[in-house]
Amino acid sequence: MSVALLVFPDFMLVALGWALRHKLNFSREFFAGAERLVYFVLFPALLFQSILRTPISAGNAAILLQATAAVLLSGVALSWLAGLVLKPSSLGLASSAQCGFRFNTYIGLALSASLGGTPGQTVMALIIGFAVPMANVAAVYGLARHNGGNLLRELARNPLVVSTLAGLACNLAGLHLPGPVDTVLARLGAAAIALGILCVGASLAWEGGKGYGGLIAWMLAVKLVALPLVALGVARLLGLAPLEARMLLLFAALPTASAAYVLAMRMGGDGRMVAVLISLGTLFSAVTIPAWVLLVGSA
Repeated sequence: MSVALLVFPDFMLVALGWALRHKLNFSREFFAGAERLVYFVLFPALLFQSILRTPISAGNAAILLQATAAVLLSGVALSWLAGLVLKPSSLGLASSAQCGFRFNTYIGLALSASLGGTPGQTVMALIIGFAVPMANVAAVYGLARHNGGNLLRELARNPLVVSTLAGLACNLAGLHLPGPVDTVLARLGAAAIALGILCVGASLAWEGGKGYGGLIAWMLAVKLVALPLVALGVARLLGLAPLEARMLLLFAALPTASAAYVLAMRMGGDGRMVAVLISLGTLFSAVTIPAWVLLVGSA
């Protein structure tokens, strides 16, 4: 089946979320509540259970950790390089830099299942498990440094960081969930992806980027073009298996997470500009993700 057809259903959910919010008059408060439910309950349950169920060997984990760290650190470096090249305002740079390396976990887990089945989603869950703490440290640090916030407090309050670390700790300790608890988490996780993607669509906005054209273009180029190239190089350098290489590429090509807007607003950044970046990145990724996957598949 064509890659475009495989990713089409998930981007249709994005479009449905946008239509529900902007055409069918579902309120902002409705989606704000749904997003809080996904962010604080449903997605942490999915992430915790996925990581706990993922067989992690020392060798496999070390290689994927190296690959994930290389991609993320490249994104951080290239994003903050905009400060030297474009010389934007400190507020604009602190707000937008996270959009060059943060990733939409909802879309990532949905597409990994479409492109790689259960094994692909398992690999993606492990990559995301490693990436969430690193990405959040980098994102929170940039905004905390700008507004004087406390980095450790912000990280300790982040449900994705907490659920990731808890999942990794339980996995490495060899723990298993009791049957009823595992079932509850599975049902919560099953609701996370579809509802999360609907919330992504509802959050799309197109106003607020005035005066930031160059900065927005820079971050989009980093996220959708430069990082997939880095992922291809890292996969070849580390000799990743084909499935792992494909999932790493998909991870690198994901658009920015909606949580970047929430973080910018909560920590005094320019949320409107970040919303435009997220919206454009999500729109363009409907074209760039299939293009990258097709490129690798034909290589």
